Amino acid sequence: MRGPARIAPSILAADFARLGDDVGKVADHVELLHVDVMDGHFVPNISLGPPVITSLSAATDRYLDCHLMITDPVRYLPALAEAGVDGATAHIEAVPDPVPFFDLAGDLGVDPGLVLNPDTPAEAVMPYLDRCAMVVVMSVHPGFGGQSFIPEVIGKITRLRDFIDSSGLATDIQVDGGIDEASVRSVYDAGADVVVAGTSVFRTADPAAAIAGLQAIMDDNGAS
Repeated sequence: MRGPARIAPSILAADFARLGDDVGKVADHVELLHVDVMDGHFVPNISLGPPVITSLSAATDRYLDCHLMITDPVRYLPALAEAGVDGATAHIEAVPDPVPFFDLAGDLGVDPGLVLNPDTPAEAVMPYLDRCAMVVVMSVHPGFGGQSFIPEVIGKITRLRDFIDSSGLATDIQVDGGIDEASVRSVYDAGADVVVAGTSVFRTADPAAAIAGLQAIMDDNGAS
């Protein structure tokens, strides 16, 4: 019987003027924090880079799960590793040959993974999942927080779950985008191991209670 998926609060939705305080509100309730890095090229938005991650790494011992929405992840991975990221996921759309990314991540001691945009089929990453600590299914279009969940990605999650299980792989499936009380159960039932929650955690009066609420929904008679 599966337990509930892990929740990764996305600091993109936190108050950056009080980032340390916001992280402190959730750190004792989660295993990992989700960190979005955007370059203004692969996606139209710009978020944060190594200096903020260095400060974040010094403020918490939680696993830093870094989502690279950037055109050239290989170029920036050394600086991100030095800043303190534990895992880094790159978009298959940006690195159609991800082998150099995997090799460099291994050299740097960073757990590598791949990300799929909503319109990219699961099959695009299947040949590489044996080298991925995590595969991320985007359930919104990347670049901005606060978007609505795209339900059509559920089938993709299920296909990846079936492939990973039938192949005997340990790769985690993460789902990122629009996760809230209305969507979290469906992505869990489809096979998610990690769910990213930003607005539904940090834009509430009690982020810790919001995390507990999401966990309760996944654990409600439903581990399967």
